Amino acid sequence: MPKKISVLITGPTGTAGSGVLQACLKHPTVKKVSALTRRTTGIKNKKLVEIIHDEFLNYTKIKDKLTDLDACYWCIGVSQMDVRDEADYYRITYEYTMEAAKVLEKLNPGMTFCFISGAGTKQNGRMMWARIKGKAEADLAKFSFKSYNFRPAFIHPIKGRKSQYKSARILYPFIKNSKRLCVEADELGLAMINATLFGYEKHTLSNPDIRELAKRTK
Repeated sequence: MPKKISVLITGPTGTAGSGVLQACLKHPTVKKVSALTRRTTGIKNKKLVEIIHDEFLNYTKIKDKLTDLDACYWCIGVSQMDVRDEADYYRITYEYTMEAAKVLEKLNPGMTFCFISGAGTKQNGRMMWARIKGKAEADLAKFSFKSYNFRPAFIHPIKGRKSQYKSARILYPFIKNSKRLCVEADELGLAMINATLFGYEKHTLSNPDIRELAKRTK
């Protein structure tokens, strides 16, 4: 039996984060889930500890709650469609991630850090979002912890949630069986848990990798 693990999830109320949270709460090897969030998830579960916090460039007040972690599942993110200003997108996507990584590395040496990036990420790419996410991926690799970059294309929300984009809701019935284009939100969570428990041969995972890793049992 794999060891029991304690994990930190950021962005647990978003499309990706809510799926990762659900997967962790259901998984028998996850003994504790700390959810770093601006607002309550509204979920009552004996595994779940909510850390209400909105200063993602300053963790001084909550350092004592960020210890004894085996993994961080970084699900904070924003679409370029919602944040078009490059400075704002950079702060949320890159600076928030790096500041947390610095703190977590000191408090939890040897942990696993799973970062939700996106299909098409490329540090020297033409698109602003792709460059910034690519820089985050590259700089996470410089930390001492083991990092994995998850690059989903379309993330289908868990039951009870809807994608915020109407076009995505329309497309889903046509792409739901595509391993290349679609991944379920809770599959992301299972893949992250398995990356923590078993590792993975790649550090950058596309949709097919995510779906394959989600099914592993050893």
